[in-house]
Amino acid sequence: MLTQFAANALQRTTDLLALGEYSEATKRSYLAELRFLFTYYVTTRPSQLTEKMAVDYLIYLAKTLKCSKVKIKMASQSFSFFFAHVLKKEYHSPKVLYGAHSSKLPAVMSADEVRSIIQGVKSMKYRTLLSLVYSTGLRLQELCNLKIEHIDSKQMVIKVVAGKGKKDRIVPLSHAVLSELRLYFLQYKPEQYLFNGCKKGKKYSPRMVQHILSKTLIDLGLNHKNYSFHTLRHSFATHLYDNGTDLLTIQHLMGHQHISQTIQYLHLSTKRLASIVNPFDVLIGLTAEASTNEEQW
Repeated sequence: MLTQFAANALQRTTDLLALGEYSEATKRSYLAELRFLFTYYVTTRPSQLTEKMAVDYLIYLAKTLKCSKVKIKMASQSFSFFFAHVLKKEYHSPKVLYGAHSSKLPAVMSADEVRSIIQGVKSMKYRTLLSLVYSTGLRLQELCNLKIEHIDSKQMVIKVVAGKGKKDRIVPLSHAVLSELRLYFLQYKPEQYLFNGCKKGKKYSPRMVQHILSKTLIDLGLNHKNYSFHTLRHSFATHLYDNGTDLLTIQHLMGHQHISQTIQYLHLSTKRLASIVNPFDVLIGLTAEASTNEEQW
């Protein structure tokens, strides 16, 4: 049970969050983490919280509750906002939370795997949904927020409104996907949002979309490959590069703020690697024609 002081602090935080360009998900997460903090220090007024107390709580999350690094980072970010904008006090996120940047490349599906996943879904609605994701590279929240009015069949584009960073962008509309969308529309008759949830006019749940893909991966025996919804997005970008699309165009289509986010697809491209002439083959005089005639092992 929160005290009146804690409730007032949460309301002030809510009001200040509304002034910024924060997504609804970020607002909910920040407020939830602050509720946990205020409950942990229930006998302390929020105005009397110190940086040390906030860090001690993060340590409690890590050591006692065994929370994930993502959860702890989110808590720390919410404390940073609260201290800076509500309390007007200094708060520094522990640097240990932001260790060396990982250079691990994301998983990417082959074209055959994408095809088998889409064809493996029996429901027209789910099949159309996954086809749209792979053909556009939409983020999960962008997909759920997509409205019927955002589909422009005359220009053959889709307008992504208020994507990550509250930015709009335009992505191409596949002719094949447009045909599927028309059939889907006739059968399901969605209202307002392109993909409705249980009630017409209400957006589809991100969690349900993830469940659909997870179940399909299990059915196809691909659940061991660490694939997720976001893998479809990475696969879209990598296959674009494989097919000759330049990185600046891919950056725009993906809605990346920095080109450094897009360069990873250069490393994921198998076609690019296959086109490289290995210097050892040149060294020993092995020609491409000779190598293709060798027996497979």
